[in-house]
Amino acid sequence: MDSDSGELSEGELFPGQESFNSKSLALQLQKNILSKMATVAVANLLTDDTSSEILDELYKASREYTKSKKEAHKIVKDVIKIALKIAVLYRNHCFSAEELETVERFRKKMNQAAMTAVSFHEVDYTFDPNILSELLLECRELLHELVEAHLTVRSHGRIDHVFNHFASVEFLAVLYGSEEEYELYLRKICSGINKLLDEGVL
Repeated sequence: MDSDSGELSEGELFPGQESFNSKSLALQLQKNILSKMATVAVANLLTDDTSSEILDELYKASREYTKSKKEAHKIVKDVIKIALKIAVLYRNHCFSAEELETVERFRKKMNQAAMTAVSFHEVDYTFDPNILSELLLECRELLHELVEAHLTVRSHGRIDHVFNHFASVEFLAVLYGSEEEYELYLRKICSGINKLLDEGVL
């Protein structure tokens, strides 16, 4: 389930892919990870327009912050891989009753983090990077707990890679800072998050 055989090296763009597009990346990774296990519901995961827009803006912000297209690409690639693998486990009823409780705890914590992220953007002078960072790190720990019996050390590493980046107080301070470029990224990210909140996805 955690095999990456046949994948391109981390951070490499797919053949013919001149610019980053999370929907295209998600579709490519689904073929690598899910193979015949994919269901229609999972196949739609992270390839809807709203989720793709959020991931695209997170990629741009990460690329600007890290000064590395390769690293930003790897971060978003890891987001998609983690989400797809958990979706496959969930759709195939691999989680125990106790693990399903963890799924619900994770969902509520992500909802809280999403609403906090939007609130910090919409309400002046409320931003506190430590609060948002703590919420995201709590999400990280819940994910580790959830996949402990199902995924390999490599997947745990991906979880750390993603959440350690987005929960970085330094990254959040820049994202919510006054630089015009980041303000544009954040506005689009929060617009997308609001759509997902309204739709009950988050």
